[in-house]
Amino acid sequence: MARPQYAYLLGLYLGDGHLTLCPRDVWRLRIVQDARYTRLIELCGDTIEAVAKRRAGYVRKIGCVEIYAYWKHWIHLFPQHGPGRKHERRILLEEWQLTLVREHPKQFLAGLIHSDGCRFINPIVARRFDGSLRRYAYPRYVFTSASDDIRALFTDTCELLGVRWTQTGARNVAVSRSRDVSFLDTFIGPKS
Repeated sequence: MARPQYAYLLGLYLGDGHLTLCPRDVWRLRIVQDARYTRLIELCGDTIEAVAKRRAGYVRKIGCVEIYAYWKHWIHLFPQHGPGRKHERRILLEEWQLTLVREHPKQFLAGLIHSDGCRFINPIVARRFDGSLRRYAYPRYVFTSASDDIRALFTDTCELLGVRWTQTGARNVAVSRSRDVSFLDTFIGPKS
């Protein structure tokens, strides 16, 4: 198995992925990406092909593209599959998956951000002591998931890499410190 590519695909799966059982016990992996991000769509397809040695297919939908592949072994690679929405059930990684995430934390984090995160410029307006307004902006990453378990996987991986994070809402985790954003930019960067 292509281990770094699997770590990335696991991040994508936990965010925007889904398995469907098809005839003859074949599984269909589906990852949905925003149609604006052609580089990420291509990267997702290439990653599926590297992991499964199967050709990825593409279906255009309104505003998005579904990247998919059929394979009997998807269920073994993503044992987190189950009935219901991911945020309504426990999402725990198997020990072998945790080992791969520890070996390839950058790829896993990139997969999570490329599915349920973003990098943007955060505008700030602050009132000074003299009453005037100071305007500035800085880049930051935000990861959003309704699943406590998936958010914990994100924050644990940030800590493994020495990246400081803050919880900015019930579902949101931000990386705002300049040096941490610069570090993430070396392997994630803005979506395109």
